[in-house]
Amino acid sequence: MLVTAYLAIVFLLALCVGLELTARRLTPPQSTPTAVANPAFRGFQAIFLRAYLLALWADWLQGPYLYKLYLHYSFLESQIAILYVCGLASCVLFAPFAGWLPQALGRRQTCLLFCLSYSACCLTKLSRDYFVLIVGRILGGLSTSLLSTAFEAWYVHRHVDVHDFPKEWIPSTFTKAATWNHGLAVGAGLVANLLAEWLHLGPVAPFLLAVPCLACCGWVVLTDWGKEEAQGVPEVDKQTLLIGTPNGGVTHLSAKARFSRSCHEGLRCLLSDRRVMLLGGVQALFESVLYIFVFLWTPVLDPHGPPLGIVFSCLMAASMVGSLLYRLATSTQYRLQPGHVLCLAVLMAFFSFFMLTFSTAPGQPRPHESFLAFLLLELACGLYFPAVSFLQGRVIPEEKRAGVLAWFRFPLHLLACLGLLALHGEVLGTGGGEGGGGTRHMFGGCAVMMLAALMAVVSLFTLGRNDTDLRLEGNRAEWEL
Repeated sequence: MLVTAYLAIVFLLALCVGLELTARRLTPPQSTPTAVANPAFRGFQAIFLRAYLLALWADWLQGPYLYKLYLHYSFLESQIAILYVCGLASCVLFAPFAGWLPQALGRRQTCLLFCLSYSACCLTKLSRDYFVLIVGRILGGLSTSLLSTAFEAWYVHRHVDVHDFPKEWIPSTFTKAATWNHGLAVGAGLVANLLAEWLHLGPVAPFLLAVPCLACCGWVVLTDWGKEEAQGVPEVDKQTLLIGTPNGGVTHLSAKARFSRSCHEGLRCLLSDRRVMLLGGVQALFESVLYIFVFLWTPVLDPHGPPLGIVFSCLMAASMVGSLLYRLATSTQYRLQPGHVLCLAVLMAFFSFFMLTFSTAPGQPRPHESFLAFLLLELACGLYFPAVSFLQGRVIPEEKRAGVLAWFRFPLHLLACLGLLALHGEVLGTGGGEGGGGTRHMFGGCAVMMLAALMAVVSLFTLGRNDTDLRLEGNRAEWEL
């Protein structure tokens, strides 16, 4: 497995470079020429990305060795499963507040809160006390929820309400962030491997490195973002919002009332549009099994001696390959629709979990086949996320999107928690070895969930066969499902 991991990372990185060069040749630039040429926009974008990319880097550093750290502290696999469940449960509990906090506390202050809470989460990894580690997982759930909402809320507010840049320029910033995000994920695995294994600092070292990165992120938010806000219009009143009334007057709407209203409108949109319901079902099924995969990949491969940081980089590079393949598939040369790509991604994920049910058979583990299946799953993820993001933008009204996505995340985390609790209730094996078949059974359950997701995708695009909202603009190819 050691040689396999190093050969795989070299091959995948070379493949990424080749696909990136091909994609640049076949697809036009994502940013409009006006945005690229606007120095004020470029400066504002750079201020945002400096902080946001530091936050993403700190987050990725914690991925490769989390499970290994708990094993290093001699916890049982069932105890580790409970730690993961605590993290997911805290995501469920804090996700609604993560959307409300930027309005109530302030966007920049919420980003600072993220830096503090995530730093505290990392520092708890120094303790071998189980209760302290549970507190760390809860703080991690809060931090993850804030990372996905607070930074974007600050950027969109400053972009639209303060600088009055065109809304069409917003995707250029997040496209650039997504491109950097893949590279950061691959690099985080390499750096974590360097610290934990090459320098023999142990699995806690990447978590300690994340703390100064978060401190730098907080400093950028405190200084550069502070100067940005001082030079522009200050944040709109964080506690109230003026909205029009039918008789032409205005009324005050508190942050709490706005949050409640957003959730109510999101639920109404979800229940009234079958396309939104089916898309939410696909997201809940697909992404919940990813949380289970995050828990299981280390115990499946670790007994066979691979460098976990390099394996993590391989997985992230495979996801990057999928993202680049999506760009090529939907380009004007190949004209594949996002719906087709989504079907392919779910089918690949199903096949991956189907492979894993055989490669993790008790007493007959086949780690190389498991590693290949994990790479295939990450490749499917690279195809899935841009496809589902495109479809969400088409079927969910912009003003209701935050509320709808909040409702999507609830069954997503619930299914993942139930899966991990089911693992906790079984006698677990490490990769289908001598301990039992709990891992294999869970992969079988994930395959069934992927099959259900595939049926939901087919239903979605059968329902919207002639729906132009679900197609890329300028592409008149007929749907063939």
